[in-house]
Amino acid sequence: MSLDVLRDDRGALTLRLNRPDKRNAIDDETMLELIAAIEGAGTDESVRVVVLEGVGEDFCAGADIVARNERADRKPRAGSIQRRLPTQAHRLIPLLCTVQVPVVCKVRGWAAGIGFQIALAADVTIAADDARFWEPFGARGFTPDSGATWLLPRRVGEVRARELLLLGRMLSGAEAAEWGAIHRAVPGAELDAAVGEVVDQLASGPTVALGLTKWLLNAGASAELQAQLANEAFALELSSRTDDFREGMAAFREKRAPRFEGR
Repeated sequence: MSLDVLRDDRGALTLRLNRPDKRNAIDDETMLELIAAIEGAGTDESVRVVVLEGVGEDFCAGADIVARNERADRKPRAGSIQRRLPTQAHRLIPLLCTVQVPVVCKVRGWAAGIGFQIALAADVTIAADDARFWEPFGARGFTPDSGATWLLPRRVGEVRARELLLLGRMLSGAEAAEWGAIHRAVPGAELDAAVGEVVDQLASGPTVALGLTKWLLNAGASAELQAQLANEAFALELSSRTDDFREGMAAFREKRAPRFEGR
């Protein structure tokens, strides 16, 4: 298996890319496994947070295009990219943005190409300060994919997106945090603990409300004000009917920390 799927009693679902000899580059098999796992997380009521990470020294060095093209007798037909992407990379990124559980990404080493886009699409990304974020498209002679031209301008602004995509600027983890591409950068020795704290907080949070808040943020990127106000009313109606809402109100009255169950 090129993807390890791990569960714990907090409700955390950890998806660990496991191709360390390829710097965890994503091949077709891994892509399908990732998509299936994240789709499943969206309907599995035991899942309260998804964690994405890589085995070894790197998070993800991008798509494994070498594996797809290395044998002359199996080279894809013309048009194969246009046919394939909607069900692979261009399915994965929207899933990360819309699945109604928080997604946390832990980055050490390389996050290039789709590895960078996964980090951008996650709700919270924490990286080692010496991690390396890079968009390799221009250096390889082809155009960006996996949502790079949509995510980057929204995260870092249009000028910096051009620097990354046209000029090939590479960012350290510390620079990626400074630019607003990721949530935070920490020394490598502190990365596991920093991610663990965030996962603990999200896994013990009001899962329905967090999922609906994520949906609101995503929808609000393109909605008119009146439409977004209607979305907020809909989300508030749903979240106010949950057990976690009642627990939150009780904790407020009783001046104690809430004990959310994710329902």
